[in-house]
Amino acid sequence: MANKHRVHIENTGEDYLCAEDENLLRGMEMLGRRGIPVGCRGGGCGVCKVRITSGEYLARKMSKSCVSDEELAAGIVLACRVFPRSELSLTVLGKMVKAVCNGIPGQERQTACTD
Repeated sequence: MANKHRVHIENTGEDYLCAEDENLLRGMEMLGRRGIPVGCRGGGCGVCKVRITSGEYLARKMSKSCVSDEELAAGIVLACRVFPRSELSLTVLGKMVKAVCNGIPGQERQTACTD
């Protein structure tokens, strides 16, 4: 069984556990949100863009048209291609913001979530 690491979503303040053999997108889907954008799951469409703000991770190949070298250097990656290697903290970007930040069970929309 793979090690699991806590992943913190800064936009909402939520945490979830993600196994080392599970990509971050799959872990976010397990939060039960409707409408989390899922495209190719292979790093080629760019709909699951996030910024890793702390922690260690393994990033598999992503399309340069979706994530530039400058973005990659700034911790911007595609959640479908990233696997945690320690506790992580991330911020959802782009098309992910609306799905992740809306509909948090038992809470109003968080002020940190902006479209």
